[in-house]
Amino acid sequence: MNPTSQHSIRWTAGRAVRIAAVAACLGLSSNACRVEAPERTQAEERARATGYRGILLADAEPRPDFVLTDVDGDALDFRSDTEGKLALLFFGYTFCPDICPVHMASLAAVKRDLSIEEQRRMRVIFVTADPRRDTPERLRDWLGNFDTDFVGLRGSEAEVDRIMLSLGLPAAIRDTAAGPDYAVGHASQVIAFPPGDGFRVIYPFGTRQADWQHDLPRLLDP
Repeated sequence: MNPTSQHSIRWTAGRAVRIAAVAACLGLSSNACRVEAPERTQAEERARATGYRGILLADAEPRPDFVLTDVDGDALDFRSDTEGKLALLFFGYTFCPDICPVHMASLAAVKRDLSIEEQRRMRVIFVTADPRRDTPERLRDWLGNFDTDFVGLRGSEAEVDRIMLSLGLPAAIRDTAAGPDYAVGHASQVIAFPPGDGFRVIYPFGTRQADWQHDLPRLLDP
């Protein structure tokens, strides 16, 4: 929810109300469902308790094991290709008018402040929840507006939903009946998998750049 998307989404009032209501119930994001930013003090209080301004999940589960296709048509094994690196995983879509571009812009800005060596040790992975419209070319171009090193992945809707569910996220809601400008309700958090795994840190929409600046060095060297 900030840099505006390249395409506006036109909804009928009835569909907008219906999707927004479902999204609110499931904790999803949509262009009709704004997620309030966490208070700065909440993030700082978390940091005092856990060392991270994001939400620490000390579940010791390994990073997910899935294979999807990148924008060049090559298979990418998430677990093996990000092993030993900080992986920041997000599910969204390029027609998103708010949450997706804000997350990507924030990560791109903070990444530029890191050293070259630190940048090489992190991967930002964007999995599209809208493979019908997010072609490889569109996904590459859209991510390139933020950082050309950001990785875009595609799979079938069923594959992507299955991965989200395995991570404890709700499946996407695609209102394709609304026509070509349909919206997609999707989980709004970035999931951080530090090197060595053992825990995850969740960054909801509204995470500030200052919070990323605080946490990224700690995530790179936990």
